[in-house]
Amino acid sequence: GDILAMVGSRDYFDRGREGNFNVTIAKRQPGSAFKPVVYAAAFEKGYTPETVVFDVPTEFAVDGAESYQPQNYDNMFKGPVTFREALAQSINVPAVKVLYLTGLKNALIMERRLGITTLLGPNQYGLTLVLGGGEVELLELVSAYGVFANDGVKQPHTAILYVEKNNRERMWEHKPKPTKAVEPVVARVISSILSDNTARAPAFGSASALSFPGKQVAAKTGTTNDYRDAWIVGYTPNIATGVWAGNNDNTPMEKRVAGFIVAPIWHDFMERAIESRPVE
Repeated sequence: GDILAMVGSRDYFDRGREGNFNVTIAKRQPGSAFKPVVYAAAFEKGYTPETVVFDVPTEFAVDGAESYQPQNYDNMFKGPVTFREALAQSINVPAVKVLYLTGLKNALIMERRLGITTLLGPNQYGLTLVLGGGEVELLELVSAYGVFANDGVKQPHTAILYVEKNNRERMWEHKPKPTKAVEPVVARVISSILSDNTARAPAFGSASALSFPGKQVAAKTGTTNDYRDAWIVGYTPNIATGVWAGNNDNTPMEKRVAGFIVAPIWHDFMERAIESRPVE
């Protein structure tokens, strides 16, 4: 739960270039980076990585609103896919079906248990929640992924370890308060899928920035429809890292770069962060 590094602006003190703003605690839409939270709720309900859903054009009837027909990023459909394939390849239509099967209320209970506090009640969201329709903080989302890394145990994030006087007498010291957020088997299934390079290869390729040959590293990307936000969050058993790219003033990025910005940044950081650590 200890915060090892945080960068909230390219230059916090340069107001002319979007400074004086810490985007790690700003509320932004996470895109598909929210999907593991919903899948975790589904696995807790009894679904498995081998459960099959159909990736076909689907129209959802929503009470009191227009029907909803989600689209995939590539505008293609793959037919029957397993939960593992759907999450690893970040396919939208199956994800919406997973939320439909799991229930909005159960998904929101899960995100709260994982430590995400910014989402409101179930009446505020529809099936787009699984595609990032609610706003979260990068810091809290990384902490939530940290629960998966930590076998289902939540360690509240902290930036300060202790406060001491001139004479080194400690006036206050952080005391970890671990709590069980999800069953270890649920955390392990999420970690297995997010680190499965074979399962995600059809969408990302076998040698993408999400891959670390010889090491198991979990990762999930997310991009909002209007290209205002690009995310990646990932982890090993001892470090969780998240990167967000976008403009602090919420203006869109260029479509051609949004999905390719964050993964190389995250990969370079993680490569250095884990090179001196044991393979886990």
